[in-house]
Amino acid sequence: MKTYFVLFLVVLFMHTMTLVNVTVYDGELNGIVLWLSTVLFLIAVISFATEHRANKRTRG
Repeated sequence: MKTYFVLFLVVLFMHTMTLVNVTVYDGELNGIVLWLSTVLFLIAVISFATEHRANKRTRG
């Protein structure tokens, strides 16, 4: 998968979780949503760093 597609999916999922938490659950799941958002952010950073490092090695 392309890096930008993975990052887009992560951001989309994070915003969807927040929207559902605020509108459906009235913010009752703030801790779980914050934890999941943090995990997704770390996955996105690791994915981007891995792809960036691979591209850097092939270019020079």
